Parts: sequence; C-alpha cells; structure tokens
Amino acid sequence: MTNARPGGLSRRALLGAFAATTVVAAPTYANAFGILRGAGDVRRLRMYSGRTGESLDMIYWIEGKYIKDALDEITVFMRDWRNNKMIGIDARTVDIMTAAHNLMDVNEPYMLLSGYRSPETNAMLRSRSSGVAKNSLHLRGQAADLRLQSRSVGQMARAATACAAGGVGTYSRSDFVHMDCGQVRNWGR
Repeated sequence: MTNARPGGLSRRALLGAFAATTVVAAPTYANAFGILRGAGDVRRLRMYSGRTGESLDMIYWIEGKYIKDALDEITVFMRDWRNNKMIGIDARTVDIMTAAHNLMDVNEPYMLLSGYRSPETNAMLRSRSSGVAKNSLHLRGQAADLRLQSRSVGQMARAATACAAGGVGTYSRSDFVHMDCGQVRNWGR
C-alpha cells in the first residue's frame, strides 16, 4: 500500500520535502537551472517585505515539478505593494533567486524591495529616477530587487552572475541587487 496524497505526492516525498529545509545546492552546472538540479528534489524560497511586513518561506518545487499553489503565493507576495496589483511571477526568476541564495550559503531570507511593478508604479518611479527602465522586466513579473544584511551587494551580484541565467544589476549606493530572467547581462557597481 502506498501513502499517496492528493496531487500525486507520496508520503515519503512530503516528509522528504519538510526534512530538506536545510538543503544547499551544489554548484555543479554553469546556470541557475543546472545549479538547482544539484539541490535534489526540493527548491525553497525565503523572503520578507519591509514594505508590507509579510514574510514567505515556501517550498515551490518537489520531485521535478513546480507546485502551482506555491507559485501563486509567491505571486501574491511579490505583488506591487503600492496598489496591490499582481501578475504571475516567472518561475525562472524564482529559480535564479533561489540558486543565488544557495550559492551564498545563507539562512537569512531575502528582503524583497520590488517584484512586480504595475505600469502606473513604473511610470511614477521613472519620473523620479533615470535608473528605471521604460520596459522594465518588473512589468512582466520577471525581475526582483533584493537585499541581504549578511552579504554585500558585490557578493550577491557575484552569486547571481555565477548562475549565468539572466540579468544582474548592482546598485551599491541603494544597497540592492536586481535579478531577472531576461538576457544574460550585468550593469552597475
């Protein structure tokens, strides 16, 4: 008799997922998706938002499959906090964030500064700063601006760059790193 659960996950897989909360990826491939393959059957994302006071500690991948409900929760968490609008967050961005976090070997959750940005928010930010792109990947749910207290912006940027899976912007003066699933590129200091 198997201990099958709704959704096709076995009891063993569920217990393994919860027991694997300290899994650290082994950097065995040259991109985020390869690095995450070294993490086993579980992918976990931890973040908090200083803007909303919310926190997230989410296993979003088990046994080679994304968990739709978990990705939906990540989408809600990464919404535009200014107007509560949201769009589906691209799982590739979540994978890059997770791979970079694992490479830094930290337990501290990311501080999310910006995930999805509505067109209104992006336009407002553009009117205040020349550093905001008109066609930002934030508008598509494909980017995140992140900070860690225990790691420098340079350390975070190097980890994200090592994933070779998207764009990495270094914003030392503002103390955050931009990660996205667009073309592989780097900018800033």
